[in-house]
Amino acid sequence: MTQGAGQGPEVERTATLRDFRVPAYVNETGPYVRSTHPGDTAPAVEEAYPEGYTPTERDLPVINRGDTVQVTVEPGPAPAVQPNTGPGPLYVVGDVHGYLDELIAALQEKGLIDAAGQWCAGTARLWFLGDFTDRGPDGIGVIDLVMRLSAEAAAAGGYCKALMGNHELLLLGAKRFGDTPVNSGAGTATFQAAWLLNGGQKTDMDRLQDHHLQWMARLDAVEEVDGYLLVHSDTTAYLDYGDSIEGVNDTVRETITRNDADEVWDLFRKFTKRFSFREGGAEAVRSLLDTYGGTRIVHGHSPIPYLLGEVGSEDEDEDTGPVVEGPHVYADGLAIAMDGGVTMAGKLLVQQLPLGG
Repeated sequence: MTQGAGQGPEVERTATLRDFRVPAYVNETGPYVRSTHPGDTAPAVEEAYPEGYTPTERDLPVINRGDTVQVTVEPGPAPAVQPNTGPGPLYVVGDVHGYLDELIAALQEKGLIDAAGQWCAGTARLWFLGDFTDRGPDGIGVIDLVMRLSAEAAAAGGYCKALMGNHELLLLGAKRFGDTPVNSGAGTATFQAAWLLNGGQKTDMDRLQDHHLQWMARLDAVEEVDGYLLVHSDTTAYLDYGDSIEGVNDTVRETITRNDADEVWDLFRKFTKRFSFREGGAEAVRSLLDTYGGTRIVHGHSPIPYLLGEVGSEDEDEDTGPVVEGPHVYADGLAIAMDGGVTMAGKLLVQQLPLGG
């Protein structure tokens, strides 16, 4: 349904997909694997690490776009409360990663906010799938916008809500625990080092305030809406935290509240896993649906170009790479991927559900 986009170290010129190679990731069983074409039956194991290893290398490479425009949206008066006419249309937003201007443009294109950046969608329902900060230039600006839209949408009879992503856990950990060593299962690791390696922005840390931390710490990890099971990560690791949506969300919040560096690191490690639905197919998706409900899963986290195996071409004569136009549907139609790869010069996806709605 879609094609895709990539990201890498700082560059002086405009980056294209063929400039980057697919990094290794942690799969569900521990080894690092290189991303393969969707038609491949099994990934090639690059190097075996101990069970439970989590990346302290970059999860994805980073591009700092020189052409990114900083957009400041001044808060305005909340819209008038609309009469209750039933639930409005449902929208989901993929990973934002600090790209505030792209987010504003995408929300405006869908008619969710107006030219002044204020909620104008009445009873519409909007879900962000997590990962608001890191890699991009203004993660705190993104959080501020989402928090403001939450109030404005509620006043209009709709809502704007958000899920917990692995980068929210990473930023919380970097702020709370800094260079405190944690049990990574593969030597010494710290939240601070992992945050920097995975695109942590000093400007975000400098502007991070208590109300941002409190907001992130209270986010749900899983929700079900209109038959869609919404999660951030394409992993079955949610099953480790409870056998109900309420149980998972309570366990995640309690883990964060206990403020134990090792416990929070383990939570971050599990939320960083990916490719369960690509490698495990419909069976892996159904393991979550059968436990938590819903008929399809909607997730972010893994950029669509990596799910498609279309990043990192060895063909140096290739002029263009895959282009993400919309969500990627896979695993026998049970999984919908929403990370369009905005950090890789891709597209920040805002999609109405059901698809084509």
